Amino acid sequence: MKSLMVVYLAMLGIAIGVEIAAGAFIAPVIFFPQKYLGDGVLTHFQSGVLMTQFFLKMNILIGFVALYSIIYEVQVWMMGKNYDFLSFLLSFICVITTGLFLFYYTPFIIHAQQLGSAETVTEAFATMHKQSEWVMKLLMVAQFGLFIRRGILSQR
Repeated sequence: MKSLMVVYLAMLGIAIGVEIAAGAFIAPVIFFPQKYLGDGVLTHFQSGVLMTQFFLKMNILIGFVALYSIIYEVQVWMMGKNYDFLSFLLSFICVITTGLFLFYYTPFIIHAQQLGSAETVTEAFATMHKQSEWVMKLLMVAQFGLFIRRGILSQR
């Protein structure tokens, strides 16, 4: 069970790192290419399409991590060993927020992009995009809490 915990913590750490990198390092470069390449390289719409491709790949990772997380927490609960309600709750929040991001927000954004650039400048799109950012932040907080909580519990 100890090796599964190490894998669990590593996966949580990798997911958190990728999510932070997406917002802090990748998005600013993709959405402001003129800073590095000059004006007229990419439109904001084209930058969004590129960023979506990154998120589609990231979705595979966060989906796998959420699935592993809930399976691990249920298994720990069933074994009655090292069970922690807060860890289970944080894992459940990870599953819900990941599901929202993968199956609600991402398809909405892809559909809007397929309809064309005019669809991505609507109020509805802006609202959905802002909500997706908040869901991702909540996911990161839950993952971080789970990482800390499970890391501390594994020391006992």
